[in-house]
Amino acid sequence: MNHDHLQTVSTLQELAIKIRDIDLSTVNVVVHPPFVDLRTAQTVIQDRHIPIHLGAQNCHHEESGAYTGEVSAAMLARLSVGYVIAGHSERRRLFHESDEDVALKVAAILHHGMTPVICVGEDESERDAGHTEQRLIAQVTGALSVIKKSESSLVIFAYEPLWAIGTGNAATAYDVSAAGEIIAHAATKVSHQVLYGGSVTAANAAELVKKGKVDGLLVGGASLSAQSFGDIIQAVSGGLSKAVR
Repeated sequence: MNHDHLQTVSTLQELAIKIRDIDLSTVNVVVHPPFVDLRTAQTVIQDRHIPIHLGAQNCHHEESGAYTGEVSAAMLARLSVGYVIAGHSERRRLFHESDEDVALKVAAILHHGMTPVICVGEDESERDAGHTEQRLIAQVTGALSVIKKSESSLVIFAYEPLWAIGTGNAATAYDVSAAGEIIAHAATKVSHQVLYGGSVTAANAAELVKKGKVDGLLVGGASLSAQSFGDIIQAVSGGLSKAVR
């Protein structure tokens, strides 16, 4: 919940300048502004021919109806949204979204031709108790429970270790690689990619992708500034055939 529509315009314009000399042939950049900024972001991206994609932070699983305050996947698709986050750690923690809720959203996102970015991750107590694998498998299989392989296309998982988010201390490359292997093993029924999110900076971005053996990054606070987000894109694009989000 950051940036009104005017701030979104300014940030995207600054980002366009920041990345204009970066070789984006090996990276896929997606921005996920708040709902009220989506139409503005769509217009700026299209009018200025900025080589990035538009994503949303959440959606409701129903097509329409008496769900005041909610936004459906169908509505997002009409705004040229290509990616939708489902089950972000803050949605799970603050709004009590269950694995079942996430699964319904994933199905709706895929139904409307968009790519779900499914967030999974363990908290500090689960990690300390040795339950990381158990928690990740439950979240991955839960998110995929209502879709069939024949109905799906690309699904993206974002590993968000809650103990690293907002702490300034990112997970180690070993932690990321190990989690990525667990997620990949649990998601064999679909074509998928794995991202990492949690205290990502330009200083650790390339190492997290390369040594962590993931397909890209889900950038949090550092994405609010065109300067810092552009620096992360630059770091990852340096010879890495990966995706950054």
